[in-house]
Amino acid sequence: MSDNSERDAGAPYLILPATAADEPFLWEMLYYAARMGEDGATSPADARADPFLAVYASGWGRPGDLGVLALAPDDQRPVGAAWLRLLGGSATHAPGGDPRVPELAIAVHPRAQGRGVGTQLIAELLRLARGAYPAIVLSVRADNPAARLYERLGFTITDTIVNRVGGQSLAMRYTFAAGAPAEQPPT
Repeated sequence: MSDNSERDAGAPYLILPATAADEPFLWEMLYYAARMGEDGATSPADARADPFLAVYASGWGRPGDLGVLALAPDDQRPVGAAWLRLLGGSATHAPGGDPRVPELAIAVHPRAQGRGVGTQLIAELLRLARGAYPAIVLSVRADNPAARLYERLGFTITDTIVNRVGGQSLAMRYTFAAGAPAEQPPT
């Protein structure tokens, strides 16, 4: 699940680990990640009610969950989140369904898009995940400009799939280089 586009970089955002207390914000971001407004949804409550999406945020903070939040530099309000969850089995939405590979969800609030927030979130999450997972997968609607960001950061398209609303999405994968040190996020 992902929705983010990057037009220009601005002031750096404070990136912090996501905790169980951040679950309500993750639901809000999931609403944006799934582009639910385009499908007639009106609030994050619609994401909670969708069983396809609920697996990404329900009970956030369980073992294996890994995420980060971006806080605005001016008022320290959260404006974006990126998180990984091992879905495994029938819950996985990515082709291949490797139970060792988490799925990425990411969104940036519309008021903060185009300022480099998504790049910062993914770079930090990749840094934290390096060494813990062999790869990361995501799906993004085929017409979402964020796909270019993911490719720039090292994700590759592995398949075209039918998404939850019947449209086309790109399945993408980031594979960690063997022996890559954790302190060197992609640029």
